[in-house]
Amino acid sequence: MRHTVVERELELRLVLSPERSIAVPAKLGFRSDDPYAVHITFHINSDRPVHWTFARELLVEGVFRPCGHGDVRVWPTKVSGRSVVLMALSSPDGDALLEAPAAAVSAWLERTLRVVPPGAEFDMLRIDDGLAELLAQ
Repeated sequence: MRHTVVERELELRLVLSPERSIAVPAKLGFRSDDPYAVHITFHINSDRPVHWTFARELLVEGVFRPCGHGDVRVWPTKVSGRSVVLMALSSPDGDALLEAPAAAVSAWLERTLRVVPPGAEFDMLRIDDGLAELLAQ
């Protein structure tokens, strides 16, 4: 079975303080063979890009209302009259607050939802096929 990949390059802002942020090139990624997850790769000033993976449902909800707890929190807001989605990410290596353009994130999410509609994720995993194959051996 062929899998579909939905990617989008965009520029996020790493919020350093209420008055200061820096541009961070990033790539949003979604794969139909991993339908519950979204992947974000940040290209910051380091040898290797930073990868984050979290629930697609969290990002979908976070475009409309605050959600998440713990390592990943997402919420919509306005900054200088622009609609943005804020993502607060926490790890043992540190915390980051990232600002993404709401329109770009929403358009990308719509593409992922066309590939795997909400509620159809389990069907995409093809667990039954894998079990049948395993039991047939």
